[in-house]
Amino acid sequence: MSDQKDNLIIFDTTLRDGEQSPGVTLNTEEKIQIARQLSRLGVNVLEAGFPVASPGDFNAVQRIAREVGPLMEGRTGDGRVNQEMVICGLARSVPHDIQTAYDAVKDAPRHRIHVFLATSDIHLEFKLKISREQCLQRISEMVGFAKSLCADIEFSPEDAGRSDPSFLCEALAVAIKAGATTLNIPDTVGYNTPQEYGALIKHLRENTEGADSVVFSTHCHNDLGLATANTLAGISNGARQVEVTINGIGERAGNTSLEEVVMNIHTHPHSYPVQHTINTRLFFSTSRMVEDLSGMAVQANKAIVGRNAFLHESGIHQDGVLKNKQTYEIIRPEDVGVTTGNLALGKHSGRHAFKTKLEDLGYGGPALTDVQFQAAFVKFKDLADSKKSGVTDGDMHALVADVRSSTMAAGSSAPPMEDVERSSATSTDLPEDAHELQAEPGVVRFTLKHLQVFTGLGITPTATVTLHDAVKGKDITDVALANNGPIEATFSAIQRIIGTDIQLLNFNVAATSEGQDTLGKVAVRIARSAQEPTENSLAPSGSVPKFTGLATNVDIITASANAYISAVNRMTSHDEADNRASHKDRKVDI
Repeated sequence: MSDQKDNLIIFDTTLRDGEQSPGVTLNTEEKIQIARQLSRLGVNVLEAGFPVASPGDFNAVQRIAREVGPLMEGRTGDGRVNQEMVICGLARSVPHDIQTAYDAVKDAPRHRIHVFLATSDIHLEFKLKISREQCLQRISEMVGFAKSLCADIEFSPEDAGRSDPSFLCEALAVAIKAGATTLNIPDTVGYNTPQEYGALIKHLRENTEGADSVVFSTHCHNDLGLATANTLAGISNGARQVEVTINGIGERAGNTSLEEVVMNIHTHPHSYPVQHTINTRLFFSTSRMVEDLSGMAVQANKAIVGRNAFLHESGIHQDGVLKNKQTYEIIRPEDVGVTTGNLALGKHSGRHAFKTKLEDLGYGGPALTDVQFQAAFVKFKDLADSKKSGVTDGDMHALVADVRSSTMAAGSSAPPMEDVERSSATSTDLPEDAHELQAEPGVVRFTLKHLQVFTGLGITPTATVTLHDAVKGKDITDVALANNGPIEATFSAIQRIIGTDIQLLNFNVAATSEGQDTLGKVAVRIARSAQEPTENSLAPSGSVPKFTGLATNVDIITASANAYISAVNRMTSHDEADNRASHKDRKVDI
């Protein structure tokens, strides 16, 4: 990378725009876990949420500002950002929104307020019902008010891609004069082509008064599959900040993918006038974390982080790769965290080898709490005892996902893992308190104690389930019959115990490796049935929160039961707190 190049500012909005994906509901602890990982990744600016949406959303942003904002782990050294991550809160052009956003982020060492207002004629006329003159006045007043609270101000003209270019220049000049330091140009509906969007960025930089004193930013949606191409076109025409999400998640067809933009620049260092400070080796583990916690599956052929991204089935391709990887691989798998090492784990592997493998996979340092590490090691030992072929990288990723899902279902987590050696390389014994440690992260309402399933051809499936209810302090057993197999019987028995009618929205089971003894990974998504609304629920009709659960086991019926219970615990935690705004209420179009 050339010293003359500008540093590209990576503005990640996974926790705000990404969470607007249909069906995605993250609790506060999950948002904090993702924020920590994004800090380790090297993200420059994190849009932590929309604080005014509800007290719970405010609390989530405030905790990220206080707990993640000061972190420097993974951010120092040559080629790294070498400063704290900016924590940003979104606000409409309303005084209360702006004040609330500031109050939420102010405790971060570096913080920003992101103010937006639509500038396209169709939005001004039909949504805001104001004139262009009133729009300019509001921009001046609201950006000015934000500036009185905070030095770092970003302004976004919503639907900029369809705004009149001349009026857009005028609006941006007003924002600059009022104190904006970053101007974000959203293609709100993913309408622009790369040529159009690049030309727009160039036009705005050349024709907006005061443009030389601010940073121009891109924010592109993927409705026509052009989000990454449009973002790169913006960079080529002078944008120095990109607004992106992990895996490209977001509402409708999603947002620009962080990993795609960065790896384009990484792979073509001479084609773009910028350099990045992202630790690309954490891409795969970060992608899996967001996938597992959000419930948004990554398509197998997704660029950079898809499961097939580095697979070669064609004989010609395989022959070429075996002779020289560069014949068909333009990116080294290890550069994005896809491991190719030869460290095989089995039943004789100890905690040191287990920890080393986790670090190789991107789960080192504070990626896992001490409790999560111990719980994962317990599961690893159980799996290693049952698998003849050894524990694969796919198994390891699944184990980490399982532990995260189960330990965060209660809505609280343990402090970060201490930087100490847990054991010698030769130790294979479990710590005496390993099983007790699994219960420490929080009060999980329901725990599976017993499961017995009776099924077969021509037999009505029956499931007997015993759950421990931590609130009632006792074990509860129930039985259910089903017409459609043992999974339905198991889920029905769980519903009978918890006394709630639940709608199963999605059920997915996948093998983590090859062989009959492979680990099964089950993911479910649930919601309360529409006929049974939660009392005092924040979610209006048609906007019922949805909850994901994930679990692994060599027995897929047991994995299914644990995944379902994990989702139920997330739902219970959400209902008890009832403090996050509904998907509809926190939805903001930019």
